[in-house]
Formats: sequence, C-alpha cells, structure tokens
Amino acid sequence: MNTNNLFFNILYCNGSRSDAYMTYPRRISKAMKHHKLVLVTGGKGKIVIGEKKYYLKKGTLIYYLASSGDIEIGVEEPVTFLSVVFDYVNVVLCDGIYSIAGDTAIITFQPVQQLINLYQVEAAFEKLVHTWRAKGPGYEFISKTLLQELFIAIFQNRYNHSSNYSDSLKVEKIIQYMCENIHRKIQLAEFAELVQISTFHLSKIFREETEYSVIEYFNKIKIDQAKVLLIEGDKKVKEIAHLLGFSDEFYFSRIFKKAEGISPSEYHDKNVHEI
Repeated sequence: MNTNNLFFNILYCNGSRSDAYMTYPRRISKAMKHHKLVLVTGGKGKIVIGEKKYYLKKGTLIYYLASSGDIEIGVEEPVTFLSVVFDYVNVVLCDGIYSIAGDTAIITFQPVQQLINLYQVEAAFEKLVHTWRAKGPGYEFISKTLLQELFIAIFQNRYNHSSNYSDSLKVEKIIQYMCENIHRKIQLAEFAELVQISTFHLSKIFREETEYSVIEYFNKIKIDQAKVLLIEGDKKVKEIAHLLGFSDEFYFSRIFKKAEGISPSEYHDKNVHEI
C-alpha cells in the first residue's frame, strides 16, 4: 500500500480496558459508511462479512470497507478492542495544482486477519486512541500521523509473519509464560530452555519482535499489573513488589519510576485523586 498521496480524516477512535468490554448483542447487523479498523485485544466471537464467517480472538484485526455492506457480529465472550473510523482521498499534484483523484487508491488490508505477534501494532494503536481521546493541542494532526504509523506497524507485522513465523511462535510462548508466572523472578536461561534455543538467539529474536529485551518486557508486564494494583489501593508498595516477584521494594520502585517517570506512591496518589 502506497499512502504517499492519501489524505486521511479521522472521525473517531475508541477502545476498551479489560474491565470495560465491547457491549454488542449476540448478533447485530450494520452497514458501514466509512472505513473502520478494529484490533481485538481480548475475548472471543465471530464476524460474518458477506457470506464469509471469521472467528475473533485476541490479535484479530478487522477492516470494514466502506462498501462492505451488512456486517454481522456474534459475541461468545466479552470482547475488548481498539478501533479507529476514518475516511481518505487520493490527492494528486498536476501542473502545480493539487486535486482529488477520482480513482481513490484502495488500502490493501484483508477484511479479517490474525496477527501472530501484536506488540508493536497494539502499542501503535493504543497511542493513537490515547492521543485522540486526550484532545491535546494539535491532536487531530498528530492522530493522522499516528494512523499512518499504525498502518506501517501492521504491514511490518505481516512481513514478519511470513518470514519469521517460527520465531514469532517462540516469542508468543515466552510472553504467555511470563503472564502465567508474573509472581516469579525468572532468569533468561529458563525462558530459553522453555523454547529450546540458546539465550543469545532468544535475546536476538525477542528484541526483533518486540523492541524490548526479554527481561525488560517481563518487567513491563509486571509494571502494568502494578499500576492496576496501585489504583485498587488496598495494598502497600512493598506488598505489590512481593506479589510481582521483586525481593527488593526499592529495586521495584526504581524500575517503576524508570518506566512511568514517577514513583509507585506518586502514581497511586495521582490516579486515585483524579478518579
């Protein structure tokens, strides 16, 4: 897809947290008038576009074409998601004059595709949705740029999927293991043994897939969970550090501040008071 001559207009962005699910009925039917991109981040369901049925789960990317017609969605489990609705036109320069081409270029996304590793795509999508919702100065211009960055992340994901499928599966397995053992302190060697490769090779493929080292990513998952526990407010920093496998409260606090820019206590005070 060549987006060099495309001018985008974002209508809105949306998303849900793990505790605020997409509230679709069992089945709905709707005709899209615009282009909509949706990344499923949790839950299960199905979608029927035309006469084709697709199953939805974490990592499913859905692209509703403006001409898709009726779309039916059935939800088996509560679905969390990130979405953006947009229009675009093909702008061309001829003899020093800009004009809108009649043959608008088509964005070449499949209607439904499954992302093998969605870290970079999800991060780009979250940044777009956050920027749109925050409504800061220049947010509309920034959001259009972030939308194109999201497209780049999706196409990079498709390329990596085709060329490094085996490595992607290994990284998926490691991350699943991290989530299941978030309370533990795990050394790099244990992760490498899990997928039967050397620590050197694991470090290489993991950074290529996620842009983080293995331990950095494990700590990132822990910090994300720590933020949830801090907002709940019923545990002290020392307790949270222990629950997440940190033997040293002060080391946990340093890791947290490096990631978030503020200490755990400051994060708690800021977010609880804002709520």
